[in-house]
Amino acid sequence: MTTTSSGGCLCGAVRFTATGVEAHHHACHCGMCRRWSGGAPFFAANTDGVEFEGAEHLARYESSSWAERGFCRRCGTALFYFLKPTQAYMMSVGAFDDQSPFQLVLEIFIDSKPEGYAFAGEHARWTEAETLARLAPP
Repeated sequence: MTTTSSGGCLCGAVRFTATGVEAHHHACHCGMCRRWSGGAPFFAANTDGVEFEGAEHLARYESSSWAERGFCRRCGTALFYFLKPTQAYMMSVGAFDDQSPFQLVLEIFIDSKPEGYAFAGEHARWTEAETLARLAPP
């Protein structure tokens, strides 16, 4: 199921409307995502596109040669992961106004997950090697 959904940062300086939002989302356990999100995995939903209001308050950090992480300059809210080769936005599930449609269907970098937590349920779990083989640009 895909839909259009809105959201924003903690202070309200940045708002967004995302189209083609997938209700099935993933959790990334890589070290960068955990550091960026304060120790927890980054929960992200794929989208077809996004439009921002208050874009002057957006900051982008080039975390690798093929990806950027976006956040609010004022409050620091993590808003998105942007895959440069495909121009794809993966929006933070926590930044959406209505988070009720989301369902966890995939954990990536599962071999980087610390022992202190685990998500219940039957869903795919990919190692770092599996994740990079499937998602990394050539």
